[in-house]
Amino acid sequence: MHYIKHLSKDKKLRKIINGKKPHKLVRRKNISAWLCASIMGQQLSIKVADVIYSRYLDLFEGKEPGPEQILATSFEKLRAIGLSNAKVGYVQNVARFELESGLDFKRLHKMSNEEVIGYLTQIKGVGRWTSEMLLMFALGREDVFAVDDLGIQNAMIKLYGIRKSNRKKFREQMLSISESWKPYRTYACLHLWQWKDNAPLKKKRPKEMIT
Repeated sequence: MHYIKHLSKDKKLRKIINGKKPHKLVRRKNISAWLCASIMGQQLSIKVADVIYSRYLDLFEGKEPGPEQILATSFEKLRAIGLSNAKVGYVQNVARFELESGLDFKRLHKMSNEEVIGYLTQIKGVGRWTSEMLLMFALGREDVFAVDDLGIQNAMIKLYGIRKSNRKKFREQMLSISESWKPYRTYACLHLWQWKDNAPLKKKRPKEMIT
């Protein structure tokens, strides 16, 4: 793959890339469905998240619902599939935002990474981390660095020997190391997750559109 030669200039990163299957990024057609699935799966095991998402799809005959369908479904019905009160509200927030402001792939595709993050974090329940995951796993952006992701942090602590005792210094060190990975920081993150076996998104997701 095109990114391997560039990232392999980092000797420590090269050790975990060598021999590993190259990663491919995908683009997803239904951005709001991806966001809803991501919200539902937060702070849950993969197994539990899969069960809840399957129940969610069952409410709509196994198909991804549109925002109108979500908002037409009662709070109690969404709560009954295993979602917390907060998560039901967040899913409804995504649906309202799609209707009022739009979550069209083509529109987001034209935005820079920071513009996408700023746009999506207007939705209550969608933070910077979720937006960064969307950039990677739904928009297929190649140069995203999830500095606040716990899996990435733990991997870099182990690989680069940096310490987390001073949060500000720790983040600065991570960002400094990641500078040499540009413009392929997403792939570096994928290999770090794979190395630590803690990829954030192994759950079932909306249908993909391969890039």
